[in-house]
Amino acid sequence: MEETAAAHHVDLTVIAFVILVAVLAGLGLMRLKQPPLVGFILAGVLLGPDALGFVSTSDENVTVLAEMGVLMLLFFIGMELSLKAFVATLRPALLIAGGQLAAAMAITFTLKAISDATFAEALILGFIIALSSTVVAMKMLEDIGELRGEPGRIAVGVLIAQDIAVVPMLLISTSLGGSEEIAWTSLIVKITIAVAVLAGLLWYLGRRPKLKPRFAAAVEGNVEILALGSLAFCFAAASMSGWIGLSPAYGAFIAGLVVGASTLRSPVIHVVEPIQSILLVVFFLSIGLLIDLEYIVANWQLVAIAAVFVILAKTILNVVLIRLAGLPHKTAVEAGLSMAQIGEFSFVLAAAAYASQAIGGDVYRLALAVTAITLLVSPAWMILIHLIEGEARFGYREFRTALAEIYEGQVENVEDFGFWLKVRGRAVRRAYRRRRAERIAERRRPEGFGEGKVPGE
Repeated sequence: MEETAAAHHVDLTVIAFVILVAVLAGLGLMRLKQPPLVGFILAGVLLGPDALGFVSTSDENVTVLAEMGVLMLLFFIGMELSLKAFVATLRPALLIAGGQLAAAMAITFTLKAISDATFAEALILGFIIALSSTVVAMKMLEDIGELRGEPGRIAVGVLIAQDIAVVPMLLISTSLGGSEEIAWTSLIVKITIAVAVLAGLLWYLGRRPKLKPRFAAAVEGNVEILALGSLAFCFAAASMSGWIGLSPAYGAFIAGLVVGASTLRSPVIHVVEPIQSILLVVFFLSIGLLIDLEYIVANWQLVAIAAVFVILAKTILNVVLIRLAGLPHKTAVEAGLSMAQIGEFSFVLAAAAYASQAIGGDVYRLALAVTAITLLVSPAWMILIHLIEGEARFGYREFRTALAEIYEGQVENVEDFGFWLKVRGRAVRRAYRRRRAERIAERRRPEGFGEGKVPGE
């Protein structure tokens, strides 16, 4: 009896310490003007088996809570999703997601041609690279206030298309490791069912007013019943979806769509949001636990090159694909940057492929390391690109203004190259002095005064 009490005491102490480290890491990153989720990932690294060893990657409780966090996120996205906006972005979202997959396959099969990678490894790595993180992308867009704007709608459409694509990806990945051929008929049937259910539900919910359950009036003001009922509905739909061979995340999203189209949408969002936030913290901690520090240290050059290449390639590819879909530059940049990392379902794909021996141990550890690092640096990458783009836009505008001032009242001699260089050099120096003066004025300006205004405009 005393041993049992001592064990509970130790477990509670560890849990309290884990929560404390996560909170402190999140607050520290907020002080550095970084998203708290980066701090939660770093807390997982610190508490993992390669550092302090407080939490093990084999801890089933952590794994289950992390998976619940992903399900709750998709349930929440489904509730908040505007059906009309989602249908409007469905076509470009499918084209963008298809382009991402095709480009990822082109990259991995090119690498296969110059290495000793197998067909299965090239295919599965293509799947892994093509996916982006729903959790991180939504958080990043929410932090910059674009989750409900056009960038958020496009990103959500693409991410949902990817989440649906996880179903055939998972089936193919596990089948490639065995001696049996892929059951293409069963695979096509499952994909058809997933698409048909989603299309039918969108058509049905989009043509009628808000659903009003008979028990709505009785439970609307009862926080406990709303919270438990919502969780039960979300996990029941996820379980049913997993039971019939589809992704549990797909079922959670469908459940969110149904609740979002009902009169209980607002009260359910109010009670579910805190639960979702806690589970997502556990998810970010679990990502940190998966980072194998020993492997990264031993192969830091390979991991660094792969992570940088993935982030750069996905950023450029996303922006280009979104622009080709006919969307404006701002939308392309915001949505493209939010999806520049590898997604959380890539962990699931890599683990399933490794368990079925479709990929080797080195490929598995490399995939986990690169995925975790891209998730970790993605928020900072978005902030950096925003800063660079803002500075470039301001500098170009001031350069053009200074150039016009210098040329005022003069006629340029196009044959005098020395004069051409001299004038542009003076314009660059004048633009730099104005930018420096603007920064000094911003530091001296009272908070909230003159926001969004540039001297001389």
